Amino acid sequence: MELEAARRAVLAAVRGTCAADLPRLLHWMRNTNDFDELVVTNNDVVLKNIAEDLRNRLPIEAMFNSEHQAIQKIHQHPLPMIHVDAFLYDDDFVDSLCEEGKMSRSYCTECGSYKTASLEFISHSFSLMELKFLYQHVLPDLTGKGYLYSSASQLYGVEMNADFCQLQEMMITKYQFIDRMKVVHADICTQASLLQKADVVVMNNVFEYFLDRQEQARAWEFIACNVRKRGSLLVTVPSLKESLSKLQTDIQLSQWVEERELNYDVYMEKDVDREALEQIHLYKIL
Repeated sequence: MELEAARRAVLAAVRGTCAADLPRLLHWMRNTNDFDELVVTNNDVVLKNIAEDLRNRLPIEAMFNSEHQAIQKIHQHPLPMIHVDAFLYDDDFVDSLCEEGKMSRSYCTECGSYKTASLEFISHSFSLMELKFLYQHVLPDLTGKGYLYSSASQLYGVEMNADFCQLQEMMITKYQFIDRMKVVHADICTQASLLQKADVVVMNNVFEYFLDRQEQARAWEFIACNVRKRGSLLVTVPSLKESLSKLQTDIQLSQWVEERELNYDVYMEKDVDREALEQIHLYKIL
Protein backbone atom coordinates (compact mmCIF):
# COMPACT_ATOMS: atom_id res chain seq x y z
CA MET A 1 0.00 0.00 0.00
CA GLU A 2 1.38 3.41 -1.00
CA LEU A 3 1.74 6.27 1.49
CA GLU A 4 -1.38 8.20 0.48
CA ALA A 5 -3.58 5.12 0.52
CA ALA A 6 -2.19 4.10 3.91
CA ARG A 7 -2.77 7.59 5.28
CA ARG A 8 -6.38 7.55 4.12
CA ALA A 9 -6.91 4.11 5.66
CA VAL A 10 -5.53 5.25 9.01
CA LEU A 11 -7.65 8.41 9.00
CA ALA A 12 -10.72 6.37 8.11
CA ALA A 13 -10.06 4.05 11.05
CA VAL A 14 -9.64 7.00 13.41
CA ARG A 15 -12.80 8.70 12.15
CA GLY A 16 -14.68 5.43 12.57
CA THR A 17 -13.77 5.20 16.25
CA CYS A 18 -16.59 6.02 18.64
CA ALA A 19 -16.28 9.42 20.31
CA ALA A 20 -15.86 7.94 23.78
CA ASP A 21 -12.81 5.91 22.77
CA LEU A 22 -11.17 8.44 20.42
CA PRO A 23 -9.07 10.25 23.09
CA ARG A 24 -7.65 6.93 24.31
CA LEU A 25 -6.90 5.82 20.75
CA LEU A 26 -5.05 9.05 19.96
CA HIS A 27 -3.10 8.82 23.23
CA TRP A 28 -2.10 5.26 22.35
CA MET A 29 -1.00 6.27 18.84
CA ARG A 30 1.17 9.08 20.23
CA ASN A 31 2.84 7.01 22.94
CA THR A 32 2.88 3.35 21.94
CA ASN A 33 5.97 1.34 21.13
CA ASP A 34 3.87 -1.15 19.19
CA PHE A 35 5.02 0.32 15.88
CA ASP A 36 8.74 -0.09 16.62
CA GLU A 37 8.90 -3.65 15.33
CA LEU A 38 7.58 -2.46 11.95
CA VAL A 39 10.71 -0.38 11.30
CA VAL A 40 13.27 -2.80 12.76
CA THR A 41 14.85 -4.96 10.07
CA ASN A 42 17.01 -8.05 10.24
CA ASN A 43 19.93 -5.81 9.29
CA ASP A 44 19.34 -3.76 12.44
CA VAL A 45 19.39 -6.93 14.53
CA VAL A 46 22.66 -8.07 12.95
CA LEU A 47 24.30 -4.68 13.61
CA LYS A 48 23.13 -4.74 17.23
CA ASN A 49 24.58 -8.24 17.63
CA ILE A 50 27.89 -7.02 16.22
CA ALA A 51 27.82 -4.08 18.65
CA GLU A 52 27.26 -6.49 21.56
CA ASP A 53 30.15 -8.67 20.39
CA LEU A 54 32.44 -5.64 20.22
CA ARG A 55 31.38 -4.38 23.66
CA ASN A 56 32.42 -7.74 25.08
CA ARG A 57 35.85 -7.48 23.47
CA LEU A 58 36.69 -3.83 24.18
CA PRO A 59 37.16 -1.71 27.30
CA ILE A 60 34.23 0.58 28.04
CA GLU A 61 35.94 3.55 26.34
CA ALA A 62 36.33 1.39 23.20
CA MET A 63 39.94 2.41 22.70
CA PHE A 64 43.18 0.41 22.69
CA ASN A 65 46.33 1.60 24.45
CA SER A 66 48.00 1.49 21.04
CA GLU A 67 45.96 4.54 19.96
CA HIS A 68 48.57 6.86 21.42
CA GLN A 69 47.74 9.99 19.40
CA ALA A 70 43.99 9.80 20.02
CA ILE A 71 44.41 9.23 23.76
CA GLN A 72 46.84 12.13 24.00
CA LYS A 73 44.49 14.43 22.07
CA ILE A 74 41.60 13.62 24.42
CA HIS A 75 43.75 14.26 27.49
CA GLN A 76 44.92 17.59 26.04
CA HIS A 77 41.37 18.84 25.46
CA PRO A 78 40.72 22.00 27.51
CA LEU A 79 37.58 20.51 29.10
CA PRO A 80 37.04 16.93 30.32
CA MET A 81 36.15 14.63 27.46
CA ILE A 82 35.55 10.89 27.13
CA HIS A 83 35.31 8.64 24.10
CA VAL A 84 31.91 6.94 23.86
CA ASP A 85 31.59 4.86 20.72
CA ALA A 86 28.24 5.76 19.16
CA PHE A 87 27.93 2.39 17.40
CA LEU A 88 28.43 0.45 20.63
CA TYR A 89 26.53 2.70 23.03
CA ASP A 90 23.28 4.48 22.18
CA ASP A 91 21.73 6.97 24.61
CA ASP A 92 19.66 4.31 26.39
CA PHE A 93 22.75 2.16 26.91
CA VAL A 94 24.72 5.14 28.22
CA ASP A 95 21.87 5.90 30.66
CA SER A 96 21.99 2.32 31.96
CA LEU A 97 25.78 2.53 32.43
CA CYS A 98 25.35 5.80 34.33
CA GLU A 99 22.76 4.19 36.59
CA GLU A 100 25.21 1.36 37.30
CA GLY A 101 27.96 3.86 38.11
CA LYS A 102 30.14 2.70 35.20
CA MET A 103 29.89 5.98 33.31
CA SER A 104 28.93 9.60 33.99
CA ARG A 105 27.51 12.37 31.84
CA SER A 106 28.92 15.11 34.08
CA TYR A 107 31.95 16.08 36.15
CA CYS A 108 32.47 18.17 39.28
CA THR A 109 34.01 21.58 38.61
CA GLU A 110 34.91 22.00 42.30
CA CYS A 111 35.52 18.77 44.17
CA GLY A 112 33.03 18.33 46.99
CA SER A 113 30.58 20.91 45.65
CA TYR A 114 27.29 20.63 43.77
CA LYS A 115 28.69 22.59 40.82
CA THR A 116 28.80 20.15 37.90
CA ALA A 117 29.11 20.48 34.14
CA SER A 118 28.33 18.16 31.24
CA LEU A 119 31.12 15.94 29.99
CA GLU A 120 31.86 16.21 26.29
CA PHE A 121 31.41 12.92 24.46
CA ILE A 122 33.27 12.13 21.25
CA SER A 123 32.82 9.15 18.93
CA HIS A 124 34.87 7.95 15.99
CA SER A 125 32.06 5.66 14.80
CA PHE A 126 28.67 6.14 13.20
CA SER A 127 25.70 5.27 15.40
CA LEU A 128 23.07 2.85 14.07
CA MET A 129 20.83 5.87 13.43
CA GLU A 130 23.54 7.61 11.41
CA LEU A 131 24.31 4.45 9.43
CA LYS A 132 20.67 3.99 8.48
CA PHE A 133 20.32 7.64 7.50
CA LEU A 134 23.52 7.47 5.45
CA TYR A 135 22.75 4.29 3.54
CA GLN A 136 19.00 4.67 3.22
CA HIS A 137 18.65 8.42 2.59
CA VAL A 138 22.02 9.99 1.71
CA LEU A 139 23.60 7.67 -0.82
CA PRO A 140 21.68 6.91 -4.02
CA ASP A 141 20.64 3.40 -5.01
CA LEU A 142 23.99 2.27 -6.41
CA THR A 143 26.30 -0.69 -5.93
CA GLY A 144 28.56 0.94 -3.40
CA LYS A 145 26.85 0.98 -0.04
CA GLY A 146 27.29 -0.81 3.29
CA TYR A 147 27.34 -4.61 3.39
CA LEU A 148 23.95 -5.06 5.02
CA TYR A 149 22.15 -2.47 2.88
CA SER A 150 23.18 -3.35 -0.67
CA SER A 151 24.75 -5.83 -3.06
CA ALA A 152 28.01 -3.89 -3.31
CA SER A 153 30.63 -5.98 -5.08
CA GLN A 154 33.53 -4.86 -2.88
CA LEU A 155 33.85 -2.82 0.31
CA TYR A 156 37.18 -1.76 1.73
CA GLY A 157 38.02 -0.27 5.11
CA VAL A 158 41.42 1.33 5.65
CA GLU A 159 42.62 1.14 9.25
CA MET A 160 45.99 2.24 10.65
CA ASN A 161 45.69 0.47 14.01
CA ALA A 162 46.72 -3.20 13.99
CA ASP A 163 44.59 -4.05 17.03
CA PHE A 164 41.42 -2.74 15.40
CA CYS A 165 42.29 -4.47 12.13
CA GLN A 166 42.47 -7.79 13.97
CA LEU A 167 39.15 -7.10 15.72
CA GLN A 168 37.45 -6.14 12.45
CA GLU A 169 38.75 -9.25 10.73
CA MET A 170 37.25 -11.35 13.52
CA MET A 171 33.83 -9.73 13.03
CA ILE A 172 34.00 -10.06 9.24
CA THR A 173 34.73 -13.77 9.56
CA LYS A 174 32.18 -14.45 12.30
CA TYR A 175 29.33 -12.74 10.46
CA GLN A 176 30.34 -14.16 7.08
CA PHE A 177 31.05 -10.84 5.36
CA ILE A 178 34.33 -12.10 3.97
CA ASP A 179 33.04 -12.49 0.40
CA ARG A 180 32.67 -8.73 -0.18
CA MET A 181 34.40 -6.92 2.68
CA LYS A 182 38.10 -6.39 3.31
CA VAL A 183 40.08 -4.41 5.88
CA VAL A 184 43.39 -2.94 4.73
CA HIS A 185 45.94 -2.33 7.47
CA ALA A 186 47.62 0.78 6.11
CA ASP A 187 48.02 4.53 6.12
CA ILE A 188 45.45 5.95 3.70
CA CYS A 189 48.31 7.88 2.07
CA THR A 190 49.63 4.59 0.68
CA GLN A 191 46.31 3.68 -0.95
CA ALA A 192 46.22 5.87 -4.09
CA SER A 193 44.89 3.08 -6.32
CA LEU A 194 42.06 2.22 -3.92
CA LEU A 195 40.94 5.86 -3.71
CA GLN A 196 41.17 6.36 -7.46
CA LYS A 197 38.88 3.39 -8.16
CA ALA A 198 36.31 4.07 -5.42
CA ASP A 199 32.72 4.99 -6.33
CA VAL A 200 31.95 6.11 -2.78
CA VAL A 201 34.36 7.25 -0.06
CA VAL A 202 33.08 7.64 3.52
CA MET A 203 35.20 9.49 6.09
CA ASN A 204 33.99 9.89 9.66
CA ASN A 205 36.19 11.94 12.04
CA VAL A 206 39.15 10.26 10.41
CA PHE A 207 42.17 12.47 11.12
CA GLU A 208 41.70 15.09 13.83
CA TYR A 209 42.28 12.77 16.81
CA PHE A 210 44.81 10.51 15.14
CA LEU A 211 47.24 12.84 13.34
CA ASP A 212 48.93 16.13 14.10
CA ARG A 213 47.99 19.11 11.92
CA GLN A 214 50.86 18.72 9.52
CA GLU A 215 49.99 15.05 8.98
CA GLN A 216 46.30 15.93 8.62
CA ALA A 217 47.13 18.45 5.89
CA ARG A 218 49.27 15.85 4.11
CA ALA A 219 46.48 13.28 4.27
CA TRP A 220 43.83 15.69 2.95
CA GLU A 221 46.12 16.78 0.10
CA PHE A 222 46.60 13.13 -0.82
CA ILE A 223 42.86 12.44 -0.75
CA ALA A 224 42.04 15.53 -2.82
CA CYS A 225 44.65 14.42 -5.34
CA ASN A 226 43.37 10.83 -5.65
CA VAL A 227 39.59 10.97 -5.09
CA ARG A 228 39.05 12.32 -8.59
CA LYS A 229 36.68 9.95 -10.38
CA ARG A 230 34.10 12.27 -11.90
CA GLY A 231 30.63 11.70 -10.46
CA SER A 232 31.87 9.60 -7.54
CA LEU A 233 30.65 10.49 -4.05
CA LEU A 234 32.43 11.62 -0.92
CA VAL A 235 30.75 11.54 2.50
CA THR A 236 32.44 13.35 5.38
CA VAL A 237 31.83 14.03 9.06
CA PRO A 238 32.23 16.89 9.73
CA SER A 239 32.13 19.02 6.55
CA LEU A 240 35.20 19.47 4.37
CA LYS A 241 35.14 23.17 5.15
CA GLU A 242 35.32 22.50 8.90
CA SER A 243 37.97 19.79 8.57
CA LEU A 244 40.23 22.00 6.47
CA SER A 245 39.60 25.29 8.28
CA LYS A 246 42.51 24.91 10.72
CA LEU A 247 44.95 23.37 8.24
CA GLN A 248 47.40 24.83 5.74
CA THR A 249 46.51 23.22 2.40
CA ASP A 250 46.25 24.19 -1.26
CA ILE A 251 42.91 22.40 -1.72
CA GLN A 252 40.36 24.43 -3.70
CA LEU A 253 37.02 22.90 -2.74
CA SER A 254 35.08 24.65 -5.51
CA GLN A 255 37.31 22.98 -8.11
CA TRP A 256 37.18 19.55 -6.51
CA VAL A 257 33.67 18.91 -5.16
CA GLU A 258 30.09 20.09 -5.25
CA GLU A 259 28.13 19.68 -2.01
CA ARG A 260 24.73 18.05 -2.33
CA GLU A 261 21.91 19.28 -0.12
CA LEU A 262 20.54 16.65 2.25
CA ASN A 263 17.04 16.38 3.64
CA TYR A 264 17.55 15.71 7.34
CA ASP A 265 13.77 15.59 7.93
CA VAL A 266 13.37 12.40 5.90
CA TYR A 267 14.55 10.24 8.81
CA MET A 268 11.28 9.63 10.64
CA GLU A 269 12.21 7.25 13.47
CA LYS A 270 11.87 8.38 17.06
CA ASP A 271 14.73 9.75 19.18
CA VAL A 272 16.43 11.30 16.16
CA ASP A 273 19.62 13.19 16.98
CA ARG A 274 19.19 15.97 14.42
CA GLU A 275 22.50 17.58 15.39
CA ALA A 276 24.39 14.36 14.66
CA LEU A 277 22.68 13.92 11.28
CA GLU A 278 23.54 17.48 10.29
CA GLN A 279 27.23 16.65 10.69
CA ILE A 280 26.95 14.30 7.69
CA HIS A 281 27.85 15.98 4.39
CA LEU A 282 27.64 14.61 0.84
CA TYR A 283 29.80 15.78 -2.07
CA LYS A 284 29.94 14.92 -5.75
CA ILE A 285 33.39 14.86 -7.33
CA LEU A 286 33.65 17.32 -10.25
